[in-house]
Amino acid sequence: MGIVVEVVNLILSIIQTIGYPGIFGLMLLEGMLLPIPSEVVMLFGGYLVVSGGLPAYMNVPAFALLVLAGTLGNLVGAYIAYAIGRYGGIPLIMKFGKYVALDEKSVRRTEEWFRKYGPASVFFTRLVPVFRTFISIPAGIGEMDLKKFLGLSFAGSLIWDIVLVYLGMKLGRSWEVAVNFFDKYTYVAVVAAVLVILYIAYTKYRSLRRGAGN
Repeated sequence: MGIVVEVVNLILSIIQTIGYPGIFGLMLLEGMLLPIPSEVVMLFGGYLVVSGGLPAYMNVPAFALLVLAGTLGNLVGAYIAYAIGRYGGIPLIMKFGKYVALDEKSVRRTEEWFRKYGPASVFFTRLVPVFRTFISIPAGIGEMDLKKFLGLSFAGSLIWDIVLVYLGMKLGRSWEVAVNFFDKYTYVAVVAAVLVILYIAYTKYRSLRRGAGN
């Protein structure tokens, strides 16, 4: 628990000290699957907007600057995670995936799910805590069209950030209440994300081996 508090305090310190560049950097790290909670970053940022901690710049409102910094940071991080999945993620993921029992029926269902709902899942999972960042790896492994991936990631992240910033502005000093609400779904999201990544990685791995055997 002490480590979590220290991480949160570090995040708040970075935002207060560096401002928008700090928010961009933190959200980039979150997009790369590092344990940086966007809920803390953007909710606290929303609070700073109404308290005057984040100023407007060149007549652009602080709200817009905050959302833009967070969304672009997430998009860059998502692209990096996508590239890891597409160009080098399979061997690493399969190294750990072999310790998980995957039956043929489950693998087939996952393959069909990603082929049918892959693009839509990138958008909708951007609205789910934790899972929103993990989806970049299976999208890369599945070689999803990059432009479509970036477009859907941007749209989903934009909505997510707007909601968080708005809540932070409305809650003010009580912004942490919303963080506790989102935390309720964290463990379920992590388990789901890991399973999806392993299933898609295994499916891709089987496909490559099948192709090599022909």
